[in-house]
Amino acid sequence: MNGSSVIFTFTAYKEIGPAKDVIFTILFFIYLATVVANTALMILIYVDRSLHKPMYIFLFSLIFDGLIGSTAAWPKVMGHLATDIHSASYEACLVQTFFITSYGGCIYSMLTVMAYDRYVSIFQPLLYHTIMTPHKVRVLLVVANLLPVGLVLGQICLTSGIPLCRYSIHKIFCDNLSVSNLGCSQSTHTLVTNLYGICTVVFIIVLPILLILLSYLKIFVLSSRLSADARKKAFATCTPHLLVFLNISLSLLFAVIYNRITYYVPIEVNIFLSSHFILVPPLFHPIIYGMKNHDIRKSLSKILRSGSVVTGCLTQPKKSTVFVFS
Repeated sequence: MNGSSVIFTFTAYKEIGPAKDVIFTILFFIYLATVVANTALMILIYVDRSLHKPMYIFLFSLIFDGLIGSTAAWPKVMGHLATDIHSASYEACLVQTFFITSYGGCIYSMLTVMAYDRYVSIFQPLLYHTIMTPHKVRVLLVVANLLPVGLVLGQICLTSGIPLCRYSIHKIFCDNLSVSNLGCSQSTHTLVTNLYGICTVVFIIVLPILLILLSYLKIFVLSSRLSADARKKAFATCTPHLLVFLNISLSLLFAVIYNRITYYVPIEVNIFLSSHFILVPPLFHPIIYGMKNHDIRKSLSKILRSGSVVTGCLTQPKKSTVFVFS
């Protein structure tokens, strides 16, 4: 049975009890801080011409993806916490699943692109602007975002064809694994869907992780041959990206654990494990880059002092020193 008549019930909310007001308040302020901090960083990158470089254009996309993931989950979750309505339509559940899963894929693909950008900037600095042209930056942005979205869309289409026999989800929001587990039996369609899902995870999660780790392995090996000052500069350049990668990967680990033990842990642990991947990384992106990145700190300080910035368009200046938005 599929279609508009299907309603999914989130049974995890029944176990929260009186704590739902506290959880709602915590989620509200964390989500608000996430939106404000990430939007502020996006505006800063957009309006300050000195930040119109590939590294910050990719960062702009990364934090935008984080906002999409957070917004796909938390307003709906807070609505469930604030009312006695703990259900969602079949279509709404699939839409939420699509955006949350796309967020995870786009985050890792963008981190892979950023790792490549850092590698080129460190070990081919004289050729950097020849390699990272405006056209190549646009291509990397499009591929890094559309490839995961396309693969996830295929996954959602397959999942929507699974015959359903159960309609209760022991979580606080929808995800693809939960919906797939509601199927009636291990039919051929279900097996194909699961196989496609494994391939999708390999392409949008596992492969990017391996590429990022490989890039850092090469950076660490090659950095050992540099002078002390050059090595220090290289590590300083990579630190924000590495911290974001570790933060997201830790959150992914929590999500994997959560999907394996969701029925066997207290509801508070359930909520923490399920929320970490789409709540904590987007919150910490602006904090990490704001604290660890010299250019962003300098730009913010300049704006606070003068109250004015220079804006432009996504072109390559004569000296090929910066990229800018429109």
